[in-house]
Amino acid sequence: MPVNQHIVNSPRALLICECFQGVFENMEPFSTEPVVLIEEVFPQDTNSYGTLFGGRLMSLMDKAAGIVCSKFAHREFVTISIDTLKFLHPAHQGDLIEITAKIVFTSTHSAACRVIAKRISKSDWKGDIICTGFFFMVAIDNQMRPIPIPQFKPQNKEEEDLWNEAKTIREEMIK
Repeated sequence: MPVNQHIVNSPRALLICECFQGVFENMEPFSTEPVVLIEEVFPQDTNSYGTLFGGRLMSLMDKAAGIVCSKFAHREFVTISIDTLKFLHPAHQGDLIEITAKIVFTSTHSAACRVIAKRISKSDWKGDIICTGFFFMVAIDNQMRPIPIPQFKPQNKEEEDLWNEAKTIREEMIK
C-alpha cells in the first residue's frame, strides 16, 4: 500500500476528513470571474513560417488556467491534464493573443478550466478564436499533496453544458 494511501486510510485521518468534509463542501469560491491575459507574438515565439509555435500558445493557455484556478480557490495549482485542445487558426508575428480562462467544473481537489485563445490584429482590433481546450488542475499544499477546494456551481444553461462536458472528459481521464 502506498504511503499516502496508508495515511488517508488511517482511523485518525478518516476522522479528520469526516470532520472537515462539510466545511470544504460549503466553502464559497473567492471569484468565479474569468482571467484574461494578452500577449504579443514576437519573433522568438514563431516558427519558420512566421506563425506562433503551438507549444508557446499552449504554455500561455496553461498559465491562464493556473491563474484562474488560484483566483477561484486561493490555492496553488498544478496541471494534471490538458484535453480537447483544438488549434483552429494560426497567429502571426505582431498579432496580439487574448487568452480567456474560466472555471467550468470542480471536484474535491481539482478544477477544470475552459480556455479560449483569440488572435487580435492591432490594425483593426478584430479577433477570432484560434485555439480552445480544457485544462484540468489540482490544488496542492506545500508538500505537493492534493487539498480540497471550493465547489463551482453552474448558474445558467451554458455553464451547465460546459460542466457536463468537462465532467465527461474527467470521467474518461480517470478510467
